[in-house]
Amino acid sequence: MKQIKVLVIDDSFVFRELIARGISTDSAITVVGTADDPFDAGNKIIDLKPDVITCDIEMPRMNGIEFIRQLIPQYPIPAVVVSSVNTAVFDALEAGAVEFVAKPRVQTLKDMEAFIHELVLKIRIASTAKIIGRRCLSDTGHMYKEGIKGNNDCEKKLIAIGASTGGTEAIFQILSSFSDDMPGIVIVQHIPPVFSNMFAECLNQTTGLWVKEAENNDYIEKGKVLISPGDAHMQVRKVGEQLKVVCFKGEKVNGHCPSVDVLFESVAKTAAEDAVGVILTGMGYDGAKGLLSMRRKGARTIGQDEKTSVVYGMPRVALEIGAVEKQVSLKDMAEQIKAAAGKVV
Repeated sequence: MKQIKVLVIDDSFVFRELIARGISTDSAITVVGTADDPFDAGNKIIDLKPDVITCDIEMPRMNGIEFIRQLIPQYPIPAVVVSSVNTAVFDALEAGAVEFVAKPRVQTLKDMEAFIHELVLKIRIASTAKIIGRRCLSDTGHMYKEGIKGNNDCEKKLIAIGASTGGTEAIFQILSSFSDDMPGIVIVQHIPPVFSNMFAECLNQTTGLWVKEAENNDYIEKGKVLISPGDAHMQVRKVGEQLKVVCFKGEKVNGHCPSVDVLFESVAKTAAEDAVGVILTGMGYDGAKGLLSMRRKGARTIGQDEKTSVVYGMPRVALEIGAVEKQVSLKDMAEQIKAAAGKVV
C-alpha cells in the first residue's frame, strides 16, 4: 500500500503531537513533519512534498484560511481543516480545503479516539481528491453535446440531491443559480451534525432560496431547500397531495448517517416520475442504488462528471450501474437540473 505522506500544521504543540502520533497508528499514513504556523509549513512543504496537509484555522502570523487560499494555486495539495472554530469551516472550504474535522471540545480518551478515527478517514479521502479551483470549474466544457431538454408542461414536484467530499461548494454553486420558483429541494450532504445547520444557514444567507436544516414533518414547497441533519436519515413521505420529510436516527447505511440511498429510495417510492435525482462529488457508492431506483420509477437522473468532481466516487458508481441518465460538468449542472425539472432554460 502506498503511504500517504502527511504534514501536520497546528500552533498548539499538544495538538500537533496528538494528531501526529494518532494518525501515525494507521498503516497507510506516514507523518513526514509538523509545523507550528503557515510560514514554517511553507518551507517544509517544499522539502517534504506531503500528499495531504492537516491545518488549523486560528494560527499566528497567518490564519489557516488565508494560508490555504495562497497555497492551493502554487501547490495543489489536499488540505484537511482541523479546528474548533466551527463558524469558519465554510470559508476554509471555499478557499480550497477538501475536508474538515472538528477538534473535540472535551478531551477524554473516548473523544480523542473518535477524533483520530475520523481524521484518519478524512485524510484517506483527501489523498484521492483532485484540487479544482473555481476558475477551472467554470471553464469546463460539456460532456454531452445535448443535455436534458425541458418540458414546461410537466414541471417536477421535487429535486433530490446527494453529495459527499467536495459537495458543499458544488451545492452552493448549483443553488446560487436557482430562483425561488424552483420545485422543492431535499439534500443529503455527508457532514457532521455540528456543521449541517451552519451549512443550511450559510446557504440561506447567500442564495435566493429558503434553506433550512430539515426538521421532522417539514413540508416540501417551491423555493424551499431542506438539508438533512448531520446525524439523522431523511426520507420523503406523501400526505395527500403534499410531500414532507421525516428525519430519524438510525444505523449507518453504506457507512453514512444521513445516507443518500435512504433519501433516494424514499423519493423513488413517493415521487417517482415527479422527481429529479442528482448525485454529486463524493467518495464511495452511497446514493447509486437509490438513484437507480428513482430512474426505474421514471425520475430524471443526473450525475456530476469526473473532470469537475473533487472525488469521482459516488457519481462513477451511479453511472456504471445505469442510474445516471446524463452526466454533466458542475458548470452545466444547474441548467440541466432546471431542464429536467421542466423549467425554462
